[in-house]
Amino acid sequence: MIFRPYRPEDFEALYRIEILCFQPPLRFGRLYMRGLVRRWNAATWIAEEDGRVAGFAIVEWTEEEVGLAAYIQTIEVAPEERSRGVGRALLARVEDSALQVGAELIWLHVDEQNSVAQRLYEAQGYSASDRVEDYYAQGRAALVCSKSLAPGSGRRREGGETR
Repeated sequence: MIFRPYRPEDFEALYRIEILCFQPPLRFGRLYMRGLVRRWNAATWIAEEDGRVAGFAIVEWTEEEVGLAAYIQTIEVAPEERSRGVGRALLARVEDSALQVGAELIWLHVDEQNSVAQRLYEAQGYSASDRVEDYYAQGRAALVCSKSLAPGSGRRREGGETR
């Protein structure tokens, strides 16, 4: 498995994974997704194996009252590639991208019903600080999870992969 920055020719494969991972109304629209991967204040990472896109992650950063903060828009792994550490490795890539631009905090929303993703984030030092009712759809709450990237915060670099 190789991990590399997104290239425009990856878009169709990336969007096929979006279709596999999310059903409407949770799915990003094609136009919205194309806008995400083109943002100047974002990084998109691709997981690729044998020339095939196996997953991707998108992080963007903005200036907040507390300094530069990064938001993980999505981490998606093709169903047949799950449980191989791809999600964990993509998470490490987006954290590194956030660090490189000077972000001191990284955060995300995670479906309260997605215990696999919650365990991944917890294992990497994220903690839930809030709950948003009906974030994904009626009756589907999100947990707001964050992690400090500031020097001395205890952020550890992970070498292995275990999703």
